[in-house]
Amino acid sequence: MAKIAVISGSPTETSRLNGLLHAVRALVEGEGWEYNEIQVRLLPPEDLIYTRFDSSSIIEANRIVAEADAVVVATPIYKASYTGVLKTFLDLIPQKGLDRKIVLPLALGGTIAHLLAIDYALKPVLSALGAQHIRAGVYAQDAQITRLDGGGFELSEELQDRLELAVTDWIREIRKNVKEQESLIANS
Repeated sequence: MAKIAVISGSPTETSRLNGLLHAVRALVEGEGWEYNEIQVRLLPPEDLIYTRFDSSSIIEANRIVAEADAVVVATPIYKASYTGVLKTFLDLIPQKGLDRKIVLPLALGGTIAHLLAIDYALKPVLSALGAQHIRAGVYAQDAQITRLDGGGFELSEELQDRLELAVTDWIREIRKNVKEQESLIANS
């Protein structure tokens, strides 16, 4: 069974980014895999700002990432980049903390003008953390995700289709990677 770590860099509880994460969670749990979400905004602010590597909260969050076969890194886009909230946590992940992880970046912005934020802002820092298997990712616009009156979110059909394609590709890579790891263990 694969283990999935999701790092949500949204500073707000009601972010439309949650609509993307709910859809990803449904697909991951449909595989019978373990899903662990780290909402960075819920980590102790002092630990993030003062880079307290020895904080029990940071140690636990890093354990989740370390034990994962794959990682989703999700963020709203502010000023053409990922959030400062996300950056504070990424700074606390060990230097090669994303090595051998299949990474799926997700971003949400107010306009199509920030479409390249995944490629030019987020992917370089993920690579610096050792990620070698970064999937194409999905950029969504706020207008493509509707908050529902009773709670929850509805994705536009176009966004839902793109997200399912990206997640399906990511899942295929995870399966392949998990089988390779199992084979290496069996042959050692």
